[in-house]
Amino acid sequence: MNSIQNPQKIRVLVVDDSAFVRRAILRMFESCVDIQVIDVASDGEMALELVKKLRPDVITLDIKMPVMDGLKALERVMCECPTPVVMLSSLTEKGGENTLRALELGAVDFIDKSSSGGPMDIATLAKELMSKIRIAAKVDVGKLHSRSAAREKQQFSTTNTIYKRFNTEVVLIGTSTGGPPALQTILSKFPENFPCPVLIVQHMPVGFTTSLAERLNRISHISVKEAEDGELILPGIAYIAPAGKHIKIKRCVKDLSVWLDVSPEVALHRPSVDVMFESAALACGEKCLAVVLTGMGKDGALGAQALKKAGARVITESEETATVFGMPKAVMDSIKVDSQAPLYEIAATILKMI
Repeated sequence: MNSIQNPQKIRVLVVDDSAFVRRAILRMFESCVDIQVIDVASDGEMALELVKKLRPDVITLDIKMPVMDGLKALERVMCECPTPVVMLSSLTEKGGENTLRALELGAVDFIDKSSSGGPMDIATLAKELMSKIRIAAKVDVGKLHSRSAAREKQQFSTTNTIYKRFNTEVVLIGTSTGGPPALQTILSKFPENFPCPVLIVQHMPVGFTTSLAERLNRISHISVKEAEDGELILPGIAYIAPAGKHIKIKRCVKDLSVWLDVSPEVALHRPSVDVMFESAALACGEKCLAVVLTGMGKDGALGAQALKKAGARVITESEETATVFGMPKAVMDSIKVDSQAPLYEIAATILKMI
């Protein structure tokens, strides 16, 4: 195809073995003022050649392809010519697991293309894809390339470690773009005698949080599960809010339990970090330790204000490692945080502050 370059536009390479999908994405960007498709590829091997030749700003990359699949192509790209990548995924039997593997390998984010079932859905998909391409174009690929290194920077003893206690009842973690590998880095460093429950909001499409919980559970010393409405919140277990529902905390005397619902429906995200933080501020007050990691937007800033008013402590990931610094920065602009740290020091910081 014609790859005449417009230096003012984000230059995108589209990689998908489906001619229908390639045409659909081309149509999406025909009238886009800031995004230009510079070429297309139908398999990973062809994509790798075009990446080296054209040096696109962003790649959209399908996972299931002939000759060289998307995961292998992504691994090669990040090694040989690091470039921001948005994966095109689907929630099939292995779709969620493959998507999380892609994020671990260095993809910025993903789109669930299996959710497009009609004209309205295609329009929604186009809007989401454009938004994620714009975010990806601004990402420092050096941070993506060093994710695995961050996981290796610190190791902790996981047996019979005694920690000074600050009477923390619950640890809260909120994140979005770049979150799954960041969560893997942190949770894998918690010892099995971790003394608090952990509640997590990760912005993801419906269905993918199940795969995320299963993957994190396999690599962590603590138990990780998708939260269920009404269950007790117990120490040493991490509860991930299911996509499509807010996670809140209910108190009954000394016990804490999970409360899942869709209110407020006006929240930009569901689950929302703000909603989780505000609920925890009411239920646990100063006995909360909150952490805001990489992510686009301001979710968590209002909730952090509620937590600080209740006497709780708040940690943010530093710009040094945050894939997207939007959420941590919004929190730091709204309150005086108790600590900020690069990703590879977050687990140790939490252990010191619980």
